[in-house]
Amino acid sequence: MSETSIKKIKLGIIDLKSHNLFSILQACKNIGYKSSVVNNYSNKLNFDIIILPGVGSFKYAMKYLRQFHLQKKLFEFTLSKNKLLLGICLGMQLLFEKSDEFGKTKGLELIAGNVKKFNKNKLIVPHVGWNNIFTKNNFFLPSNVLNKKFYFTHSYYCQPKNKYEINTFTKYGNLKFCSSIKKNNIIGTQFHPEKSGEPGLKILKNISNLI
Repeated sequence: MSETSIKKIKLGIIDLKSHNLFSILQACKNIGYKSSVVNNYSNKLNFDIIILPGVGSFKYAMKYLRQFHLQKKLFEFTLSKNKLLLGICLGMQLLFEKSDEFGKTKGLELIAGNVKKFNKNKLIVPHVGWNNIFTKNNFFLPSNVLNKKFYFTHSYYCQPKNKYEINTFTKYGNLKFCSSIKKNNIIGTQFHPEKSGEPGLKILKNISNLI
């Protein structure tokens, strides 16, 4: 998609009150998206791309989403044509059916599967730092980022029920976990593209081709 076309794309970032939005907002603005933080939920989510970011508690984030009826709004958003929902880190985990964090907590149930905690007896938890991603089904990644490292910071990982929805996986110790997913117009990255330098920005730019 051309730079001119990207400037026409309205991108909204959901404010979950649990993280710093500046890095993702600034990254999207630098790419050229017409970007803004979404914190008024009385109206319809009138955007082309919605980003659900997150660093923090799955349970707290879901409580916040339910409080403002965002679960229904996000579901309705995904039913629209030429729209895209992107979950980043905790935002990707929220797309799933449930998480083991602080007991069982229901998620948005947009992706079949669960969110599990890393085994702290076998791995250093949280998983923080730079790691590779390996392609399983290259649905939305530009080919020139596949040998690059991306930034992770998380204690939980996603287990999709449908393996064909896994876009990439990442190795951490002896564990191979899902690091990005795609289902129709819903995508998610466990890594932070906005904190992963030029390769991450290329991914954020490339998703414009999916709408």
